[in-house]
Amino acid sequence: MMMGSLSSKSERKRKAVFSFFVLHPPSFFLALLFCLACPVSRAAETSGPTIHLNTDPNPVADFMYFVPLISPQPMASLSSLGGAQSVRILSTKRHLASHAFTLTCEAELTGDGWQRSVFDLAASIHRHEAQLENGCPMVRLLKSIEVKGAGEITMDVEGSLSNGLAVVKEVRLHFNAHGNASPVWLDLCEIRRLNGEAKIGNEILARVNTLTFRRQTGPPTMEVSLASIKHKEAGNGFWQNLRGRIAGAAANMFLDPLTVEAAGHQAMLDFGLALISDSPTFTFPLARNLQANSAP
Repeated sequence: MMMGSLSSKSERKRKAVFSFFVLHPPSFFLALLFCLACPVSRAAETSGPTIHLNTDPNPVADFMYFVPLISPQPMASLSSLGGAQSVRILSTKRHLASHAFTLTCEAELTGDGWQRSVFDLAASIHRHEAQLENGCPMVRLLKSIEVKGAGEITMDVEGSLSNGLAVVKEVRLHFNAHGNASPVWLDLCEIRRLNGEAKIGNEILARVNTLTFRRQTGPPTMEVSLASIKHKEAGNGFWQNLRGRIAGAAANMFLDPLTVEAAGHQAMLDFGLALISDSPTFTFPLARNLQANSAP
């Protein structure tokens, strides 16, 4: 009886193995072999870059990774050839009260070159095709965000404490810290239909002083404060810059907050929490709208 039972089990096992190989096509085993030979890094699939919150330098493209995170449309991240821009945190000051906290973090942006976040406007053009065909241009489209050269940054975080837990309510990034000129520029443009083609023109450069992310009900938004606004072709003389600063101050009075992606908005609040918690690093979530051919 024992020998018969063992023989029966062996036979069933042999048939099961035979069926497994017969019922699965060769492509299945090639795929299985490939997976075994090339293990996939799950972290690379599900997260963005990790930045240092101590004094170690971070590539500027990693620090500005929140831009593709908040973008509602596809975009690319580009860096100048040979550029060595980096962001390094210099100091962090925390003030804790019984029910609230504040934090001020000083950082410096060093190195030459530029880092540019370029937005794909094709989907917007397609959505407004009828408008363009009727001769009405699309105006104030965000074409790119560029970080050019060096600068100084101050980051402010405010929140509340409840049962020992910190809740971040606001994160502000000041790119004009200590009276220095901001290195962050917005390139705004309009698009018209000319001779059957969508043409970009009337480009305006806006220098960014502050970006603010605030916890709130309703759609997530980002508040923008500008230092100046001027046409891209304008010179860099005294009067052109003065007119640009006046235009920027006027624009701040009427500039509505920009609606952003919820994942990016939450990431900035989480970034503030990492700062107040004295975490050594912070890892961004994966930016789904960052195109694969980007070169950060």
